[in-house]
Order: sequence, then C-alpha cells, then structure tokens
Amino acid sequence: MVTQSSEESPGGRTAAEEKAIEDWLPVTGSREAKWWYAVFHKVTCMVGAGILSLPYAMSSMGWGAGVTMMVLSWMITLYTLWQMVEMHETVPGKRLDRYHELGQEAFGEKLGLYIVVPQQLIVEVSTCIIFMVTAGKSLQKFHDTVCPSCSRIRLTYFIMIFSSAQFVLAHLPNFNSIFVVSIAAAVMSLSYSTIAWAAALGKGRDEHVDYSLRGKNTGDNVFNFLNGLGQIAFAYAGHNVVLEIQATLPSTPEKPSKLAMWRGVFFAYIIVAICYFPVAFIGYYIFGNSVEDNIMLSLDKPAWLIAAANMFVLIHVIGSYQIYAMVVFDMMETYLVKQVKLKPSFGLRFTTRTLFVAFTMFIGMTFPFFGGLVGFFGGFALAPTTYFVSPST
Repeated sequence: MVTQSSEESPGGRTAAEEKAIEDWLPVTGSREAKWWYAVFHKVTCMVGAGILSLPYAMSSMGWGAGVTMMVLSWMITLYTLWQMVEMHETVPGKRLDRYHELGQEAFGEKLGLYIVVPQQLIVEVSTCIIFMVTAGKSLQKFHDTVCPSCSRIRLTYFIMIFSSAQFVLAHLPNFNSIFVVSIAAAVMSLSYSTIAWAAALGKGRDEHVDYSLRGKNTGDNVFNFLNGLGQIAFAYAGHNVVLEIQATLPSTPEKPSKLAMWRGVFFAYIIVAICYFPVAFIGYYIFGNSVEDNIMLSLDKPAWLIAAANMFVLIHVIGSYQIYAMVVFDMMETYLVKQVKLKPSFGLRFTTRTLFVAFTMFIGMTFPFFGGLVGFFGGFALAPTTYFVSPST
C-alpha cells in the first residue's frame, strides 16, 4: 500500500514535498486569516489612486452617463465578485487558490493559462508601475506644498524614495504577513478620499462651472468617453487578486471559506461606495469639465490639508503595491520552484522580489507619464478580468 507521503504528483514530487512547497508559497503559505482581513485587503487593492481620477472620468461622460456607469460598475463588479467567491471551492475537495486556476478549470489546462495569465500579469505589473509613479507624484506634491520656497526635486528621486520602502516590504513572506500594512493602507484610502470631496465641497462651486463635454468635436468626445470608461474600470479593479485573498482563509466542509469571504467582500464594497460616489459626484459638481485628472491637483487650499491628503495617498499606495505584487511574487516563485525545480529558499525569494521591485521602479522613472495610461490598462486588461472573464466562467 502506498502512503500519502510517497505518492507522486504530476511534477514527480511526493505529496509531502508538494505540501511543503505550497506552505512556502506566498498565497497558500498561511490559511489562518480572519474575515476582516479580507475587508482590509480588498479595500486596499480597490480604493487606490484611481479614485482620484473619477471626477475627471465623469467630466468625460457628463452627468447622465457618468452616474449610470459608476452605479452599474459597482453593481456588476459586486456580482462578478460574488461569482468568484462562490467558485473558489466549486470543485469538491479542491480549492482554486489562484485566478489562473479558475481559468484552467473553466477553459482547460492550457487554454485557461493562455487566457488568464497574460491579462493578470498585465494588470498586476502595470498597476505596480502606476503605483510607483502615483506615489512619486504624491510625495513630490507633499514636498512642494510643505516647502514651496525649496528647490524643486525631480520626480525620479521621489519614485526612488518610495521604492526604498518596497525593497524592504517585498520580503514579507505572504498575504497574512502584510495585514498590518493593509490596515494602514485601507484607513488612509478612506481618509484621503474623504479629504478630496470635503475639501472640494469646502472650496465651493464656481458660478461659471461648465458641465459640457470637454472634447472640441465628436471624435474627441468619443475618445474621452472610452478613456473615462477605462478609468472607471481601473478604479473598480481588484478581482484579479480576490481568489488569492480567499486562499488565506481557513475552510472546512461545515464552514467553507466563501462564507467568511463574502462577508468581507460585502463590507469592503460598502466602504468602496462610501469612498467612490462622493469623490466622483462632488468633485465633478464643484469643478465641472475643468477638473484635473487627479482631483488633488485641482485643490491647493488649505495647504496643510492637501499635504496631509498626499501623504495619505503615499501610505495607501505602499500597501496597495504589496497586494498586487504579492500575486506576481507567487507566480514567479511557483514557476521557479515547480517548473524550473529550484529549491525554495530565502535567496531565491530575495532575488526574484528585489528584481521585480527594481523593474517597476526603473519603468516608473523612465516613463513618468505611465500613470496617464490608466484608461488604456483599465480597458485593455482590467475590464476583461473584472467584468467579463469572471462571469464567463
């Protein structure tokens, strides 16, 4: 009779060796999370810097289309998120711990990888690069607001300062180990979104505010509308990490993980509504089509409040970067350990994660306008993985 420890997996390893690898990997390394961990992780990965562009997205659509798309996106993404939570354990005796595993279950072993992995990687990597640029700009805005008479420092240096924190935090082993970072990030997201709409409301609506579409002609308006859709899709991102977050929750036949995860998701989406709708609607109401693509840039008084808001954005992005990067770390480490058959070790983890942070830092410094591609990435990869791929499974 063959014991479990000697049974071989398709990769040629025993069951015990496979379990040891799964226990080492970032996503499956700990399954002791609580339901409120999911709340903070979900808020951190959703309520990101994209919220600051929502008034600008509204100005690209106008009141009718803008309000409709904001509300519909909230409802649709909550529904598709519920579907994913339900499908985490849709196969008896098996947990679909990663987004691509759900894709493989739905579309087949190879086709599932080809459909999901490229899109998921585009989402994770591009988002991390956008966070690099966003954090650098927020830190630069904080510096310029606090010390307007100081010599201007290039954005590149601020991106490097932000990266220094990521080089350290990137070596936390798994999702549960970044829980405290996620709490701080979630609190900051609620704080700076409140500051954004409250400061705009305090500024007051100009009597000459214009709510007409910003484009000079029909072509411009069509392009702006599509870009606005992409910005909204970017703001509602986060589905591509939900299964990985759910994988950290304990699960038994009597009490499956979907119960705790759905509770966490529901509370997270209430917070999302509290953050998103006031910023989008009040920001557009106050500034109209003259609003900047980052509402913070439209606000300059009071200086101390704007400085604080930019610092909150910075702290939040520190946590958001880790949530998205952790999924990439898991992909890289899974491939190197299971396919290349390298030994799980601190050296392997240190090398892969350091190289990833360095890569996103380099791209962010080289292309500081990368954040301007929010609409493109929102439409190209975030929309399919949030609105389309999940329900199609």
